[in-house]
Amino acid sequence: MSAEPLTVVVSGAAGQIGYSLLPLLANGRVFGDHPVHLRLLDVGFPGVAENLAGIKMELEDGAYPTLASVQICIAELDKAFSNADVAILTGGFPRKKGMERKDLIAKNAAIFGEQGEAIEKYASSNIKVLVIANPANTNCLILQTAAPKVPKENFTALTFLDHNRARGQIALKLGVSAGDVRKVCIWGNHSSTQVPDATFGEVTKDGATAKIVDSVDCAWLDGDFVKTVATRGAAVIAARQKSSAMSAANAIGDHIRTWLVTGSRADDFVSLAVPSDGSYGITPGLVYSFPCTCPGDGTYKIVTGLEVTDAKMAAMKASEAELLQEKADADAILAAK
Repeated sequence: MSAEPLTVVVSGAAGQIGYSLLPLLANGRVFGDHPVHLRLLDVGFPGVAENLAGIKMELEDGAYPTLASVQICIAELDKAFSNADVAILTGGFPRKKGMERKDLIAKNAAIFGEQGEAIEKYASSNIKVLVIANPANTNCLILQTAAPKVPKENFTALTFLDHNRARGQIALKLGVSAGDVRKVCIWGNHSSTQVPDATFGEVTKDGATAKIVDSVDCAWLDGDFVKTVATRGAAVIAARQKSSAMSAANAIGDHIRTWLVTGSRADDFVSLAVPSDGSYGITPGLVYSFPCTCPGDGTYKIVTGLEVTDAKMAAMKASEAELLQEKADADAILAAK
């Protein structure tokens, strides 16, 4: 095994997503032949340490080919982030019944501010970070603000799950594999204001490639398709009384693998929530989901020059407005500390 080892922090490791994700990180599916040193980070609530001890035993019992070591870190940010190469942050304060999004930001601002400070102090200066805990885009922005030594482009938030949901819905509609669906994307916030977009999409069926807009009813694309993708997480919770941990873990693996290892396909793009560079008129610095291409070396490029309709642009600006409000709320909370 010739690839360099990687130290990977997973916060919220005792949670549902962590339990589904950790085997993917250990078996080579995400990082290829890189040996992986896993740091399992979580809070010191009752039962968490015991849970993580059991998860550590299961990882050891899995005999995973690329798992080099497992270390448990109970509220030990210094230990968890020391010289870390990759951080996958699933842990945050969950939204409770009756909570406004502003309340959720207030709870998570302290958590991600503290983690950002730990990244600044202890992690590799080139650490790559993926934020999953909601509100993911704004948590990511808080995190990067607290870790100025790390390049801003090294911080991303997860909209690959929404991206996969969009591809899955198109595939179901057309009776094809999701792998036959290309160039769909998610614009904006990982929230109900996100803008799933198949305008540029292509599908291969029976050996022929066609535009998605020529293959399905546009009223469905602008209506039920958008609504289904944007509210899919809530629908999963309603159906199984638990969050979409399995599909989230799969999307995390897709995001990390595409960004850091394999790159995106030459005939496709993926959806990543990244700091805006001003493309499509979105406020620079705001963590916003764009269609991106990845060479597989830890960099990405926002796809530019796509012709966005006025209706889509209006929806994109509405999602931007929500993120600007979240940023203002977070700034006020952090300023009052």
